[in-house]
Amino acid sequence: MKNSFKYFVFISIILTSFSCSSNKNVDTTDVKEKQQPNIIFYLADDQDVYDYGCYGNEKVNTAAVDRLAKEGMLFTNAFTAQAICAPSRSQVFTGKYPVKNGCFANHTATRPTIESVTTKMKKLGYEVVLAGKSHVKPSSVYQWDKEWLPVPTKGVPRDYIPLDSIKHYFKTGTKPFCMFITSKYPHGKYFDVENAKTEDIKFYPFNEHKKNDKAFIKKKAGYYRSINEDNTQIEKVLEFVDEYLDDNTLFIYTADHGVSGKFTVKDIGLKVPFVARWPKVIKAGTTSNQLIHYTDVLPTFMEIAGGKSTKDIDGNSFLALLHGKDVQINKYVYGVRTNQNILNSEVFPSRMIRNQRYKYIRNFNSLEVVEENLTGKSNVDYFIKRGANAFKNESFEELYDLEKDPFEQNNLAKNSEYKAIKERLMKDMFVWMKGQGDFLNEEKGNMPLITAKGNRGFKLDKDTPRRKIPDSIKNTLSEEDYKIIKHW
Repeated sequence: MKNSFKYFVFISIILTSFSCSSNKNVDTTDVKEKQQPNIIFYLADDQDVYDYGCYGNEKVNTAAVDRLAKEGMLFTNAFTAQAICAPSRSQVFTGKYPVKNGCFANHTATRPTIESVTTKMKKLGYEVVLAGKSHVKPSSVYQWDKEWLPVPTKGVPRDYIPLDSIKHYFKTGTKPFCMFITSKYPHGKYFDVENAKTEDIKFYPFNEHKKNDKAFIKKKAGYYRSINEDNTQIEKVLEFVDEYLDDNTLFIYTADHGVSGKFTVKDIGLKVPFVARWPKVIKAGTTSNQLIHYTDVLPTFMEIAGGKSTKDIDGNSFLALLHGKDVQINKYVYGVRTNQNILNSEVFPSRMIRNQRYKYIRNFNSLEVVEENLTGKSNVDYFIKRGANAFKNESFEELYDLEKDPFEQNNLAKNSEYKAIKERLMKDMFVWMKGQGDFLNEEKGNMPLITAKGNRGFKLDKDTPRRKIPDSIKNTLSEEDYKIIKHW
């Protein structure tokens, strides 16, 4: 028995020595880090969910995304809360909806007190990298370990992602990383396509009335060509991933919002493509129909990294879905619309609530209620009326049965058969809005003009590149006429 024990000890020492000698350059921290997966989040810019082969459009080249869908999981109900660039991205990076995180108008800032993905993932041992378009601020909130700007490229309408830097990082990196690769494609300016043909474009109920519009066809063909250009970038990134990284790499592809529904809360603006590949975890060729949201991305990444979400985050981890469990992540997803901006700057805010089947929208300054929103101050009321008239065809309330009407063509808000559904959604939406600290509420007559303090804010009483203000009304608004967003 003693001889057996001595033999066991001797063999154990030999095996331990061999193990240590073969891993002499790897300490326990390195081993732990290598167990954490690398995370790559590829974000395209202004691309409709309907414009991918894997989502049913056979007339556009999205071979790289289609490949990811075959090798991973395709999500059919992924959403952003706002169909404009900065507010959409800020949700991904903060886990909070736009009004709560502060960035609910384009080109505006996140609240300076928020901890973003850079802080939260660094605490969990990750390097956090931005490769490409930023469009978020302030820098105190978004402190990237490395940041590489888009690269000017000849012969194409938009800058490229920094492919050389991405390749070098994949090749030489030693820590687990969370990299956001943010493309400037297919966002306009588009390619100039000669002899564009109607038969080369796929149409849907929301745009089929433009089949004979030559300018629309030409623009759409240029947009398709820009999608193809982004496909070449994705293919290069996947080539680098396959060459330099192992199977413990999560790759997510998405696009920040739909261009056909930009500045709206319709699904064509808020529903986004979302495809995830993670060879060690995700079963190839699978689909999830569960509701997920951009606010869910950060808590998912935190759980993957071995951490836990915090109470201030709105989203929920969908890691269980990646593991193949078909569980509810969200009962509802929500949407925000803010048209007061540096471009159009019309006063027409909206809010949206949506479950798997039904969607409710309230357009707070529709023509139906604009008289109740007036203040008695002629210069302020000019802009309130202008906003309502800019969207004169949009009702105060909208309700859609998305199972029967996925393109939201039949408004059921005044249909008595759907009254109970509408009231339940409306009630739950206002509960959510209150929790977000929204400046809008259920009471009519609440139609604030919003801007930033001082000269940093966009002003309604000034011309923009897309609309002109009569000389008689220019420069008539004072700070007292606005709700000032201080952190902007």
